[in-house]
Amino acid sequence: MDFSIAPRLQELIGKFRAFVSAQVIPLEKQMSAGWPVLEPLLREARAQAQREGLWGPQLPRDLGGLGLPLEEFALVSEELGRSPLGHYAVNSQAPDSGNMELLREFGSEAQKERWLKPLTEGRIRSCFSMTEPDRPGSNPTWMSTRAVLSDGQWVIDGDKWFTSSADGARFAVVMAVTEPEAAPHLRASMIIVPLDTPGFTLVRNIPVMGHAGGGWASHAEVRYAGCRVPEENLLGGRGFGFALAQERLGPGRIHHCMRWIGICERAFELMCRRAASREISPGKPLATRQTVQEWIAESRAEIDAARLMVLHAAWKMERVGQRAARVEISTIKFVVAGVLQRVLDRAIQVHGALGVTDDTPLAFWYREERAARIYDGPDEVHKQVVARRVLRGFGVDLK
Repeated sequence: MDFSIAPRLQELIGKFRAFVSAQVIPLEKQMSAGWPVLEPLLREARAQAQREGLWGPQLPRDLGGLGLPLEEFALVSEELGRSPLGHYAVNSQAPDSGNMELLREFGSEAQKERWLKPLTEGRIRSCFSMTEPDRPGSNPTWMSTRAVLSDGQWVIDGDKWFTSSADGARFAVVMAVTEPEAAPHLRASMIIVPLDTPGFTLVRNIPVMGHAGGGWASHAEVRYAGCRVPEENLLGGRGFGFALAQERLGPGRIHHCMRWIGICERAFELMCRRAASREISPGKPLATRQTVQEWIAESRAEIDAARLMVLHAAWKMERVGQRAARVEISTIKFVVAGVLQRVLDRAIQVHGALGVTDDTPLAFWYREERAARIYDGPDEVHKQVVARRVLRGFGVDLK
């Protein structure tokens, strides 16, 4: 068992770390100023990423990316996760990265030319519109949004929310029921909807723990009311929506988990620095307290264990596919989300009052990433998946 990282990859990881430290982290102080102020600064950081050959690490080379396999991108994703802006700076942010994968694998040549090309080049943004306010996100076979084919056009009606990054996006990939009489997993389809289509409304950017955000860092409630798009905007095929969603979510969970580990590492670094520098009495820093020492030790152990689990899941998924790695993928989803929450909580506690302000990225992550235990399937659902697979080996078939 070899845990070494090839020199070529070590060098690349070092370049991403240097880029995040020099070009991205300094921009965090502008996050509270809002998207109109932040976006031009990020545009320059993105241009610098292209100049340094760091653009699109998850993209194949023929689309202008680095063509990294999943396990290598996982290590890069950790470095980018050290800043809330890291992935956006190199065009590997969700939901665009998942939409790129869908278009690359299942899009028509016309769809690739119109949507994928400018998306990979960073000229436009996109959003993914699946979750509904009146339906559980953990059950994507049950949704109320409908799309009916009429005179060569899809007519879409329904309400969605947490359509992340819709504010300023050029198009959405919408999941809607097109085959209501089919089996549950074959009812929905995915359809590309330009956001300037009549009948599409961005109702609001949803406040998350008091912050609505904007642009790429927003979570929108949107409405489709008689929204008409051409028949050729269908992505993949009728009734393939659930299958495409699973194709999208498998690699996405690896991406998220390694990004979360990057967050953990930055939070851990901030916690240790604060513990070493903040004095509770003359000459006695917080680091002298046993409780703080225990938090540091527990965090170090949990982060390292989580990283190994994710890298193993990525390794297995690359070799046998996501279906065969389903247990590993579900396991890392709830384990790393839990580690993330605990490490952030400890880091905030060590920072005291400073930890709940926006003077560090800790408060941003605390309010934004609490959802890690909910989106892409809540922890409880993933635990159920793992338990069922394990118990099947003991003769218990829980259907």
